[in-house]
Amino acid sequence: MFRLTRRTWSRIGMAAVGVFAAIQFVPYGRQHTNPAARDEPAWDSPETRALAERACYDCHSNETKWPIYSNVAPVSWLVQHDVDEGRSKLNLSEWTRPQKDADESAREVRRGDMQMAIYVLMHPGARLDAAERARLADGLAKTLGDRDLKASHAR
Repeated sequence: MFRLTRRTWSRIGMAAVGVFAAIQFVPYGRQHTNPAARDEPAWDSPETRALAERACYDCHSNETKWPIYSNVAPVSWLVQHDVDEGRSKLNLSEWTRPQKDADESAREVRRGDMQMAIYVLMHPGARLDAAERARLADGLAKTLGDRDLKASHAR
């Protein structure tokens, strides 16, 4: 049976520290740019906007609050990827550009597909209870449209 010695564990530990230090030089994930917020949707109510700001804006706007851990790779890579992807699908700060999937937002919230579990784990203040989730979904449907509602009318 193979047994690891203290010396081997020490070398493994030093190698892990070396790899961790080296990946800090990968440039992706620490730019943390927030382009200017140009235009936002005509919200149906101030409550909808407040709920969206609390629960959605970090990934779906140009008003991202970058937490301290978003400066440390490899977590910084994941955070940057999530923000880039979120802004590309729906950006509530650039309403003048096409938002082709905006009408899916209410459904995503209703089904619990948004917010991401890791996000609410790391941002407990962004967690919505069931009533807030329902109000946000209804407000998003009124503000951004609702693909489910359009589909039911098309039948």
